[in-house]
Amino acid sequence: MIELSVSRLNKRFGGNHVLKDVSFNVNGAEMIGLIGPNGAGKTTLTNVLDGALKPNSGTVYLNGKRIDQLPSFEVAKSGLGRTFQVTRSFRRMTVLENLYVPALALGKSRIGIEVKEQALEVLGFLTMDHLRNEYARALSGGQQKLLELGRLLMLDPDIIILDEPFAGVHPKLMEVIYEYIRRVNEQGTAIIIISHQMDSIFALCKRLLVLNYGDLIADDTPEAVKNDSVVIEAYLGTTEDRSRTGQQDAAGEAQ
Repeated sequence: MIELSVSRLNKRFGGNHVLKDVSFNVNGAEMIGLIGPNGAGKTTLTNVLDGALKPNSGTVYLNGKRIDQLPSFEVAKSGLGRTFQVTRSFRRMTVLENLYVPALALGKSRIGIEVKEQALEVLGFLTMDHLRNEYARALSGGQQKLLELGRLLMLDPDIIILDEPFAGVHPKLMEVIYEYIRRVNEQGTAIIIISHQMDSIFALCKRLLVLNYGDLIADDTPEAVKNDSVVIEAYLGTTEDRSRTGQQDAAGEAQ
C-alpha cells in the first residue's frame, strides 16, 4: 500500500520561516486537496516533497524509503511526481516525444518498443492520440495540462502532486481533466491537488490539508474544513480585520 509520511518539516529562507513543523500522512490511493491563502507555503512544501528543496529539519518517507535528501530525479524514480503551475512541456518537441522524456529520467538509455507502446497507451488513456505528432507549442492551455499529466503517468508514480491543474483551463476541458484525475486515482495512484478553485477541490477531494503561513492548521474532510473557524479566519481574517479593511477602503473612496 502507498504510504507517504511527512514528519515535522521545517524550511527557512534566511529569517523567513516558511514551513513550521508540518506533519501528515498519505495512506493508500487518497485524493487530497492542499489549500491555503497566498504565501501559505504550499509551493515550498511541494518543492520539498519532490526534492527541489531540502528541509532544514524533518523527514519525508515514501513507502518506507527516506526521500527528503534525494535529488528530484531520484524522488521521481522512487514514485513521487509533480506538475507545475506554469506548464513545462518541451514546446519544440511533439506530444509523443514529450512522453519519451520521462523514460530518460528513469535511466533508460534509448527509447525502445516498450516505451513507445507505453506512450501510446498513455495518449490513448488521455484521448490525445490524435495529437501525437503535434508540436507541444500548438496545444491549448488545457491540453498542456493533460500532457504534463501524461508525462507523470509515464513514470508510473505512486503519488502525484498537481499544482493548479485547472488554472487557465476552459470550463469544458476542465470537466475532462476532472474525469482523468478521477480515473488515475481509481487505478491506485494517490493524488494531492493544489488549487485556489474551491469548487474543484470540493468536487474531487475527500480530505483537505490547510496551510497558513507555514502552519498546517487543518487536516479533515472538506465539510469539516469549510466550517472550521480557524480556517475561516485564515482566509477571511477576523471581524476586526475585515472592519479595518472596510474602513480603509471607504477612506480611499472618500479621497
